[in-house]
This record gives sequence, structure tokens and C-alpha cells, in this order.
Amino acid sequence: MDDTDRQLLTLLGENARRPVADLARDLGLARSTVQARLERLERTGVIAGYAIRLNDAARKSMIRATVLLALEPRATPAVLARLAKMAEVETAHTASGRADLVLTLAAPTTAALDATLDALGALEGVKSTETLIHLSTKIDRLG
Repeated sequence: MDDTDRQLLTLLGENARRPVADLARDLGLARSTVQARLERLERTGVIAGYAIRLNDAARKSMIRATVLLALEPRATPAVLARLAKMAEVETAHTASGRADLVLTLAAPTTAALDATLDALGALEGVKSTETLIHLSTKIDRLG
């Protein structure tokens, strides 16, 4: 990755739906050059995908929680495969300490969050869970 790739990624981070022609103009490159760079970044896994970013009203309407999962030995790959299929799981991080995985969940209602927590606790390989409900956001550098 060079400086041009980093500039391209910065532009995409601001708006991943920008037309390639606009990106090319801003970078001072030919459209075909930018398209080739995008394809290479996707092929090599630097760009893992494109996602939507909810507006503040939609994000604030969701109930969020952090869940600490303690797992049985060697259960991490199977548990992660099941977590990847759960729409409420926004992020999953491996961790050191008393938890093996740290999850961020988002659900539209407390009932949906409760059902997700029940499903997490029932996953094969999960020894225990600890849930922390997010009450308010004081700093958000990702939003």
C-alpha cells in the first residue's frame, strides 16, 4: 500500500458510495487506475467489504450492550462462526483476561436484546457471559 492507496481509503471512509470518476478526479488519476487500485485492494483483503453507516437517529434508537464471553478450550472458531450469523452482533474481539471474546450487540428493543443474550448463553462452547448495557455515549470517534 502506498500513499495513493491510503488517500483512496480515506476518501472511501468518508463515503464508500462515491463514484469512481469522482475519486479519480480528487486523486488526480485516471478512472481506470482508480478502478484497478480498488480491485487490488479488494482482492488482497485490504478492503474487506462495504457497509452502511446508520444516521444518528437510527443508531440512537438501538439498545447496545457489551458482552464478555468465557469459552470452553478450543471453542473460539466454532463460536465465532455462529456469532457471524447473528445480526445483532456488531463486533467481536478476542481478549485476554477473564473473557475470551468481547462483543458489541445492537438490538431494536429490550426484548430483542434479551433474546440475543439467551441465544448467546445457549451456544455450545460458551461457559459464561457477562452483559453491560450501554446507557449513553460520551465519546464516539467512529460515528
